[in-house]
Amino acid sequence: MNRILSDILYKAGLVDVTGSTDIEISSICIDSRKVEKDSLFIAIPGTLTDGHDFIEKAISLGARAVICERAPDEVHDGVTYIRCESSALAAGVCASNFYDQPSGKLKLVGITGTNGKTTTATLLFNLLRELGYSCGLLSTVVNRIDDEEIQATHTTPDPVSLNELLFRMVEHGVEYCFMEVSSHAIDQKRVAGITFEGAVFTNITHDHLDYHQTFDAYIKAKKALFDGLPARAFAIINGDDKRHQVMVQNCKARIKTFALKNMADYKAKVLENQFSGLHLHINNLDLYSKLVGGFNAYNLLAVWAVTQELELDPLEVLTALSVQDSVAGRFQYMRSNSQITAIIDYAHTPDALKNVLATIKDIRTGNEQVITVVGCGGNRDKEKRPVMARIAAELSDKVILTSDNPRNEDPEVILSEMKGGLDPTQVARSITLSDRKEAIKIACSLANAGDIILVAGKGHETYQEIQGIKHPFDDLAVVGETFKMLNK
Repeated sequence: MNRILSDILYKAGLVDVTGSTDIEISSICIDSRKVEKDSLFIAIPGTLTDGHDFIEKAISLGARAVICERAPDEVHDGVTYIRCESSALAAGVCASNFYDQPSGKLKLVGITGTNGKTTTATLLFNLLRELGYSCGLLSTVVNRIDDEEIQATHTTPDPVSLNELLFRMVEHGVEYCFMEVSSHAIDQKRVAGITFEGAVFTNITHDHLDYHQTFDAYIKAKKALFDGLPARAFAIINGDDKRHQVMVQNCKARIKTFALKNMADYKAKVLENQFSGLHLHINNLDLYSKLVGGFNAYNLLAVWAVTQELELDPLEVLTALSVQDSVAGRFQYMRSNSQITAIIDYAHTPDALKNVLATIKDIRTGNEQVITVVGCGGNRDKEKRPVMARIAAELSDKVILTSDNPRNEDPEVILSEMKGGLDPTQVARSITLSDRKEAIKIACSLANAGDIILVAGKGHETYQEIQGIKHPFDDLAVVGETFKMLNK
């Protein structure tokens, strides 16, 4: 697929151009290793590497044009150099132009927030598939075009991959697409040039401060998604989150709220919350769901709000929603032969961990013990480490602190920082063990009939990243193997 460069550059924020724009471009690349003959290479300054350092390599591989923020010292005849205000912004806009604005040819709904993005996006995808629509999904767990699965490497893909996926969806006949939009993606302009039918704000709590540095910067990144919505779009926000009004203070779209506690356009009441599922009363209608927990009540309510803004039939939606299963690694549970319940959850922020443990507290009888296995990722926000350990200790009978994805950090240092959040009494009833598999085994061996084990932090992930290498590891599989080994 070839495009004329001048068409690709439309609204890309050009500063100046050296060379012809009346040339054909075969592909767009932000990774110099993927450059081929007649590619447009976009040099983006990054946190670890700077694309400007790879301009010469891209040209040697056949790049016909280069977008940059700083003009290179050496220029080549026959190569067009385009200087832009922001290469990251230009990458999104140019990728959208190259693939003929695919986001505007389907109904794309973005979901952002600290917690609940994956569940909300996946439920919407599964729900509309159940109703007979052709759908796309862009999520942390997997990208999908109807039944086709495409591996997800980031919560939100880079702008070129994103627009290529959306283009494939349009070619396939997809009508609706549901997309997780991370704060990193917004800040890095990965969704520049994307047209949204609507956006959802789930909540915002302490997370990703290793990247954003301050909570205000984190809020600002999330807010930018709503600032950019067109007037014809919808913005659905969690009215129980204290920062919901900040999110939409500059938003031109029609604003709708959902809430369990406050007055809202979409209001729900939790009538039952048990391991068997939730019974919700939503805007005078009943929903029986297989999902568990107050946090899932919010996810279900957000899903309901989106379907109504998309003008789908209420009764058809409720019927289809009632048969949806939990999303992989999100309060996913299994029971042993002796009726020990093990819950696998992606909770990797203080708020998410607190929500899961609060849900367990709500549905437990009081006679069983709660054993929590939890760790914190390396090379990420260090401030939450002691906080998460303290939450686990306050809301569990026993706590095992262990590794999550230590990445390039020493697991023992991470565990020491987590342990710093515990008082002497909490330390006395906790175990610290860096080997995650052994930690899970100990939790299972300590559990008796009826007890509840929470394994938090990794959820759907099927690997553990240690010193830059991803080793196969699946919490759910390890729990199942351990139950079998212990004959429990």
